[in-house]
Amino acid sequence: MVNLFRRIVSYVKSHRWLLMRRTLQILIVLAFVVDIPEVGRIAHGNLSSSLWFWNVPLTDPFVLLQSWLAGAPLAQTALIGAAIVGGFYAFFGGRIYCSWVCPINMMTDAAYWLRQKFKIKGNLTMSQDLRSVLLVMALVLSVITGTLAWEDINPITLLQREIMWTSAAGLTFLAALFMFDFLVTRRGWCGHLCPVGAFYRWIGHYGRLRIMAVKTDACSGCTDCIKVCPEPHVLAPLVAQKAVTVTDSDCTRCGACVDKCGSGSLSMKLDLSRVSSFRGIPIVKK
Repeated sequence: MVNLFRRIVSYVKSHRWLLMRRTLQILIVLAFVVDIPEVGRIAHGNLSSSLWFWNVPLTDPFVLLQSWLAGAPLAQTALIGAAIVGGFYAFFGGRIYCSWVCPINMMTDAAYWLRQKFKIKGNLTMSQDLRSVLLVMALVLSVITGTLAWEDINPITLLQREIMWTSAAGLTFLAALFMFDFLVTRRGWCGHLCPVGAFYRWIGHYGRLRIMAVKTDACSGCTDCIKVCPEPHVLAPLVAQKAVTVTDSDCTRCGACVDKCGSGSLSMKLDLSRVSSFRGIPIVKK
């Protein structure tokens, strides 16, 4: 019994960021579908536009931008909701949405986990600029068609519809996306194609929640942090020993590198400083 307890504690300590992310993602999904006795649902709508705790509007700025480009009138509550959401991600980091909020992340992480377990080697090479191209295309199509062009095929919206109402078309698309990440390329959707991630990357370019190098003498240079990072290039400043923090806006703040670092050399915290003189840690052996 004692050994079991120790194993549980050890697992929680080495997966604390993952467990916190999954808990939040699941709670967000449940908030839209579960009726609490004597209270009801605490969230109405979906991740595109919702009302939380009966008074707080939250609007996806990407959806609002599409609406504006499509020529739709913008409600005051939508503008307030977009300002709240946009301000939050601008301060903390846009792609926090990808790893802490987006339900598709759970599905693509599962596909990647299976990919590793089955040792699938195939990896289609794609430019990460594709997601920016799709972002621009979605905005242009919104202008041309007068509709929310991306929302018709947005996997995030489709997944919520599937959970709430069961849509065969949505399930088919989501299954195809899962198989794409599982069989075709490593983290293909989130890392290369999703325009929502590209949009939040732009919003959170100067986000202050960052991965930081601490306990510099403890680093063994094992590179485990790079191996688990969904966007391994963001660790380049640390690998090159030229920075104390990860400042690349592609960083999703998932905390995988922190969880994996057995030496405690990495941490995630708010960085309110403008310039740091520290030159990083030797994550990669020379």
